[in-house]
Amino acid sequence: MFQTIKNAFLSPEIRKKILITLGLLLVYRIGCFVPIPGLDSASIFGSAGSTDFGLMLSAITGSAFSYGTLFALGIVPFINSFIIMQLLTLIIPKLEKLSKEGEEGRKKLTQYTRYAAVLLALIQAIGVMFLWRDAIIPVFTGDPENQADMICTMMLIVIILVGGSSLVMWLAERITEYGIGNGTSLIIFIGIISSLGTSIWTAMYSAIPSQVENGDTSGIWFLFGFILLVFVLFLIIVFIDMSERKITVQYAKRIKGNKMYGGQTTYIPLKVNASGVMPIIFASSLIMFPEMIIQFANAGSSEFGLFWTQWLGSGGNLYPLIMFILIIFFAYFYSQIQFNPDDVAQMLQQNGGFLQGIRPGQSTAAYLRKVNNRLTLFGALFLAFISLIPTLILQWVDGFEALGLGNAFSATGLLIVVSTALEFQKQLESQLLVKNNKGFLK
Repeated sequence: MFQTIKNAFLSPEIRKKILITLGLLLVYRIGCFVPIPGLDSASIFGSAGSTDFGLMLSAITGSAFSYGTLFALGIVPFINSFIIMQLLTLIIPKLEKLSKEGEEGRKKLTQYTRYAAVLLALIQAIGVMFLWRDAIIPVFTGDPENQADMICTMMLIVIILVGGSSLVMWLAERITEYGIGNGTSLIIFIGIISSLGTSIWTAMYSAIPSQVENGDTSGIWFLFGFILLVFVLFLIIVFIDMSERKITVQYAKRIKGNKMYGGQTTYIPLKVNASGVMPIIFASSLIMFPEMIIQFANAGSSEFGLFWTQWLGSGGNLYPLIMFILIIFFAYFYSQIQFNPDDVAQMLQQNGGFLQGIRPGQSTAAYLRKVNNRLTLFGALFLAFISLIPTLILQWVDGFEALGLGNAFSATGLLIVVSTALEFQKQLESQLLVKNNKGFLK
């Protein structure tokens, strides 16, 4: 990978794209430290930022939510909007037709996704504003009893949160368009990496020295154990992410005029984990939505709120089981969106391709569907394992909690980080390949 980056910087065109990407990510990180007027960040960090919902948003936004900054909502509204549009595309015929109309149809769907993201940002900003209501300081008078000033400050906070989320969405799109890699993934990547760095720094220079002063050296070993666990997970994720099943395809020989076509052998690559982290994101969003409503409505002490926290919330008794089932379900759901065996079988038949020992047409589609379903099951079990087991270990072992590493870095976050890094490397290699081919043609 380091050699790929070195070669990329030697090319002026690719170097420019990398610098644009880094510059836009720097703008994003600067925005994560810009405070919102009228908020007491210490109160937010001590109360609303320490809830399960707050910890989830903080991990994605690089602690921006915990401190009540400009990009507190981050890219979350756009992600939710994208998920909703993916679901609606399967339900609404008009949207499904747009998705099959090529580039123009995708542009219209992207525009609809933007509108939905702004609407969701508005709804979430209002909810977050009520969640932060105890930390609001009126900007003009500073008197919480002044209702007019309080209302103006609340409106200002909502406008800033919506504007900040829209700016993050714009930065992500500019990274995708002018930089290298997927802008949304890179922004989440930066947020998770910064959260991990902050947690490890705190553990090394605050928690562990305090323990050593009291004669307790166990924190050092727990930190080494945490780093070892992250390294092992990194190896497993890379191995699974790069694994694929190659289905051999042969093309029959055809003679047209004086030329012979076909007779080639190629393959269809089916990735073991083709869905990436999307099933985990879908499942987490579905589980966290009621918790978000409970937090916004300040109903945590209500009967329903207590029931949800005890049984279904993050850390609840049934949370691992429900999360496991939802990941399996959404893995198959997302697989149906990405891969259509009937379309692949039809394309092969039209181009004279066939699978050895399998009849063209419906038999080929049935075989591809069977293979894809088996790979999807294995990938879903891998996602469920990587999402639940290491995270539960970090949260249940007291040594990790004492260092503040229990919620610092989930295996889901590591999966996102590794997948984004591998995708970034593939994008660089693709850019270098295109450049080399252009030079060869010249």
